[in-house]
Amino acid sequence: MSFNNKVAVITGGGGGIGSALAAALARQGAKVVVSDLQPSAVETVVEAINDSHPNAALAVVADAAATTDITRLVEQAENAFGPVDMFFANAGVAGEPGLHASDESWDTAFEVNIRAHVRAAQVMIPRWLERGEGYFISTASAAGLLTQIGMPAYSVTKHAALGFAEWLSVTYGDQGIRVSCLCPMAVETPLLRAGEQLGDEIGTMATRSVTSAGEILDPTVVADVVLEALEEERFLILPHPEVLDMHQRKGADYDRWLSGMRRYQNTLAKAGQRTVS
Repeated sequence: MSFNNKVAVITGGGGGIGSALAAALARQGAKVVVSDLQPSAVETVVEAINDSHPNAALAVVADAAATTDITRLVEQAENAFGPVDMFFANAGVAGEPGLHASDESWDTAFEVNIRAHVRAAQVMIPRWLERGEGYFISTASAAGLLTQIGMPAYSVTKHAALGFAEWLSVTYGDQGIRVSCLCPMAVETPLLRAGEQLGDEIGTMATRSVTSAGEILDPTVVADVVLEALEEERFLILPHPEVLDMHQRKGADYDRWLSGMRRYQNTLAKAGQRTVS
């Protein structure tokens, strides 16, 4: 697909992958509506885009997990630029580490990492079915294909995000609705360091498990990979190609893969971290 004159909505756009996607799309001639809960962050992103590409971007402060906010976000996009062609369900949270994460933390992870995707689809799919086309892009994680040491809520909800994207593709793929799911490993964003910032040994080990597993990519690199994949309309977007090999090994011998992950976890613990129990 071509991005020229397309209208894209991006949640979690105040930084990281979301802001990089917005800038990359604007460079390709798209109109972008960038949403975030942090007004100053999203306004800064949009100002930078409009400085280079006048009137290409609009900032909207919205809760990506609230249906009323999603509806308002889409309506503002339509009023500013016309019908929305692409919806990037990109907002995400890490959740608290360990088995004893609070109910509140679990609820937030489910709300932002998966229910936000469901609610966005509930708003967008009827519009796209009427038009005969649309593109839904969800940001999950390599954790959705594999797992995330130390971070159960993150791992579970990213599995769910991937599963929902698969379901959307199966259900609506023959009706003009394209779906892609982004599953990176380490990307240099605030979310990458979330576990460590909690000051918890398990959270620190979780962060180290990601940062030691592969190259830490800049968000601009990820955005370029995403646009290339969307041009080809690929479902699974893997900025770290090695994730596919890991996923295939997991599927080929699940027990062996689990054993290997336990060994990896123990290696991290021996390097000064506490073993998750």
